[in-house]
Amino acid sequence: MEDSFKHKGMRKKLIEELRYFGITEERVLDAMMKIPRHFFLDLAFVEQAYSNVAFQIGVGQTISHPRTVAYQTQLLNPQRGQKILEIGTGSGYQTSVLCEMGARVYSMERQKELFIKSRKIISQLGYTPKLFFGDGYKGMPSYAPYDGIIVTCGAPFIPEALVEQLKPGGKMIIPVGEGAKQIMHQVTKNPDGTLQVDQFGEFSFVPMLEKVAK
Repeated sequence: MEDSFKHKGMRKKLIEELRYFGITEERVLDAMMKIPRHFFLDLAFVEQAYSNVAFQIGVGQTISHPRTVAYQTQLLNPQRGQKILEIGTGSGYQTSVLCEMGARVYSMERQKELFIKSRKIISQLGYTPKLFFGDGYKGMPSYAPYDGIIVTCGAPFIPEALVEQLKPGGKMIIPVGEGAKQIMHQVTKNPDGTLQVDQFGEFSFVPMLEKVAK
């Protein structure tokens, strides 16, 4: 797929819009400027790819609003070389943003169709995260602990397994709540193992499901 001057112009306009909405971390904005979001969408949506809206990507899942991706990434604030666990690869767009920022990304997807599709797109862009097909509630303990965890679907609660896989001093960004809306949580694990939980407003995500879809 082509990444034309027109697409880059639309991307630049999106970045300006994200600044207006309070995204101030230049590393996040730079990464999102470099990644062609339209690669992750069906051809029918290419012209709308840089609007601040979510789109269906199949099997009842969506690619998140650019504003949501930017906001979660800014809260996580991944540093180059840090080990980040992503729950919900989805389209692969958020995964690619984290990779572009220099994180070592481990990403898990429960929908086989999306797992296969996103793996192909991410590879075409030249990124090399470790991608897994499985239950996000369980995380990926064999590669733990993680400097950060980002959950890209609405969880009814904060999974204990994910907390256990978080490194002391690390933090998890997770939308929590059942129903149409969730509250964005930042869970920081203190050196003594206790947790500090902060909330950052209301968002809307597809639900985090337990059973793996074959």
